[in-house]
Amino acid sequence: MRQLIVQSFVTLDGVMQAPGGPGEDDEGGFAYGGWSVNYWDEQMGQVMDAATSRPFAMVLGRRTYDIMAAYWPTAPEEAGSKVFNDATKYVASRSRPDLEAWSNSVAIEGDAADGIAALKAEDGPELQVHGSANLIQTVLRHNLVDQYRLWVFPVVIGTGKRLFGDGTMSSGLRLVDSKVSSTGVVMGTWEPAGEIPIGSFGAE
Repeated sequence: MRQLIVQSFVTLDGVMQAPGGPGEDDEGGFAYGGWSVNYWDEQMGQVMDAATSRPFAMVLGRRTYDIMAAYWPTAPEEAGSKVFNDATKYVASRSRPDLEAWSNSVAIEGDAADGIAALKAEDGPELQVHGSANLIQTVLRHNLVDQYRLWVFPVVIGTGKRLFGDGTMSSGLRLVDSKVSSTGVVMGTWEPAGEIPIGSFGAE
């Protein structure tokens, strides 16, 4: 069995759209592309290096695949390109994408949820979902996520694609690791912990 890891940058109000730069994803008139860039520090680089230092494969939606495939194949090695270029990329798309642009790319055939569940049942390295806001909604609805590695930035945008959209299955989470950057980015790792424990502060 392989674990499915959602690895995402999010704002304090849960927006995950276009953290990397203007024009990355301006769907819906989103005007804040690049909101994560100026918060980066050395510790964040170290945490990212640790996350990609062990074997992993990637699970990507079509839009995120196109964005990453336009950058990583020609990116300098000092930017970390080798680990992403060497990793297997599983791409979910309703159409038949051209996967020649980026080495080691494979289409997920048929229904995305069924295909990802089948990948999880195989032996192999962990499966990391990067970006892919629409695909994340699918894996959330089908309860396929084993771990969340979320970097929460001290930014409130108020609009945009959110990590936990409508239709997300309710669940308690357990914090298993956390760090805070010098710029106030909270880097946490959470795992599903079953049903939400309900209580009351009222007198019995």
